[in-house]
Amino acid sequence: MKPVIFGLSGTEITAEERAFFRDADPLGYILFKRNCETRAQMLALTDSLRDLSGRADVPILIDQEGGRVARMQPPEWPAFPAGPVFDRLYDLAPSSAIEAARANGQALALMLAEVGINVNCAPLLDVRQPETTPAVAERTFGSDPMQVAALGRAMLDGMARGGVVGVVKHMPGHGRGVVDSHYELPVVKATDAELERDIEPFRTLSGAPMGMTCHVVFEAWDAERPATLSPTVIADVIRGRIGFDGLLMTDDIDMKALSGTAGEKAAAAIAAGCDVALDCWARMGEMVEIAGRLGDASAATLARLERAMASIRPEEAPMDALIAKRDELLALA
Repeated sequence: MKPVIFGLSGTEITAEERAFFRDADPLGYILFKRNCETRAQMLALTDSLRDLSGRADVPILIDQEGGRVARMQPPEWPAFPAGPVFDRLYDLAPSSAIEAARANGQALALMLAEVGINVNCAPLLDVRQPETTPAVAERTFGSDPMQVAALGRAMLDGMARGGVVGVVKHMPGHGRGVVDSHYELPVVKATDAELERDIEPFRTLSGAPMGMTCHVVFEAWDAERPATLSPTVIADVIRGRIGFDGLLMTDDIDMKALSGTAGEKAAAAIAAGCDVALDCWARMGEMVEIAGRLGDASAATLARLERAMASIRPEEAPMDALIAKRDELLALA
């Protein structure tokens, strides 16, 4: 099994993708808006990915945070709120905000599980700062680390109850990035002491099953390499000070914050200590290069994957009732 998660080009697996995926055996797959048309179509697609991999629990990911980051959209699927909605309620009624986030996470997971998705790239644990790029700020749970952790924990718990594994992101914190890493490389000049605030939510939720790195340079830790490609940040900060021992994936290696070919970036991320490279755009040439550059997933990666997929604990609950409960609580704000 190759330590990579690949995207797909359309609403079903092409013949070329099928042949390539069978040979490469990626750890998992990620879906985007281009892959999401109807419930029946998505369930057929995810069933075909499970059949192709031969693994009933093959990770099938999506970014469905709510708000601006939502691959499954109305009218086929309901819209879900983003983090700032829960932030506003937390200012008035913390316990109500936590319960709303938990209900939201469970309802969201039920929607995903219905179409065969078992991993959601959420919640964000980035701590918002005055200078945070809007690309991150508009998705966060707030500016207080304890609050971010509390709401993030509630969403993780809700998603697990709905049958979906959550991914905490963007480790060790994207809150001080003043540019969007989709297009530029953020460089953070904060001191080690100041960065304690950024890693606090991740440390509080260090037992999360999966995590995602950020493409951000932290000068206090490694002035030369972004976190995704830094052995120092991954070993000393993410695995060390934060204490995270879950499955660690990169953010999308196609983002412009990183330089080099797709294969070079994927290989460098694995060499730095990431468990899995995330390559989202289904460009066959790039996927072939990545597969050629990567060896098999390590025993430690496979053990982390097994633990993560075993963390799902579905509970019976009607989705409509969970959404109604969430909305009733959010109306308090």
